[in-house]
Amino acid sequence: MSDNQIVKTLIIGSGPAGYTAAIYAARANLKPVMYTGLEPGGQLMQTTDVENYPGYPTGILGPEMMEDFKKQAERFGTDVRFGIVTKVDFSNTVKKVWLDGGEEIHAYTIIIATGASAKWLGLESEKKLNGNGVSACAVCDGFFFRNQEVALVGGGDTACEEALYLSKLCTMVHMFVRKDHFRASKIMQDRVLNTKNIKVYWHTETKEIIGDIVVNAVRIKNIITGEEQEIPINGFFVAIGHKPNTDIFKGVLDMDEQGYLITKTGNTKTNIAGVFAAGDVQDKNYRQAVTAAGTGCMAALDAERYLTEHDIH
Repeated sequence: MSDNQIVKTLIIGSGPAGYTAAIYAARANLKPVMYTGLEPGGQLMQTTDVENYPGYPTGILGPEMMEDFKKQAERFGTDVRFGIVTKVDFSNTVKKVWLDGGEEIHAYTIIIATGASAKWLGLESEKKLNGNGVSACAVCDGFFFRNQEVALVGGGDTACEEALYLSKLCTMVHMFVRKDHFRASKIMQDRVLNTKNIKVYWHTETKEIIGDIVVNAVRIKNIITGEEQEIPINGFFVAIGHKPNTDIFKGVLDMDEQGYLITKTGNTKTNIAGVFAAGDVQDKNYRQAVTAAGTGCMAALDAERYLTEHDIH
């Protein structure tokens, strides 16, 4: 394969991190090629109003915002392709990836922006009302439910953090925990239990989220007694964790016990030279569009420096 057939910068994934990396890489004349993955646009494609991204004073729909990102990346020459990467080989200076159609791509640098997917309960009503009162991000969507009652399911640190965040905006937060205890750290547990407008329901599972167009109630069941009840609410938040989309990199790139890619402090470098990670795939703390975009910018700059250092033009 000749040098002009080797992609300078290959971007895997197409959320805010991937598109921002593409914008910076394209403007630096790295001629980036992007493979969008199964969900072009990432998690924001499932989001209705985005009000916390700078530059959109009246808010914007998630899919519209991602279309804007895509157009900007393409304007500077990014080659955006629909395709799913199924296998990688990063053992040499020229990296190899294989697509679901069998195609093989070679690249000098790789930016991984495959994101993380929220874990869901798997209810039909949850899917139907997703974006219409059902959310997996309290920081993103809690503002829409200020001065209203909401419910949240989960028992870990993230669930406790989100419940506390919602308690500052909402009149009441009904918190459903399957066991008789939290999995969260002691300090987070104490904060939740000492917050007056958070009501914790132990041994509780969600049976159905009720509403035709928007959420207006939830039906829950006590696992021990079998008793069911309906609680009127306006918003339902799922906080049972996220799964980073990193399965194809197992055994190749360093990741933590949850599967998030590990990057070096202060940059986006992975344990393999020339491979960078940006966005939610390496960030389990913030998971915001704006932080993902920031690391996408960093990854493109890191890739550009790598190419310069290795005299690849």
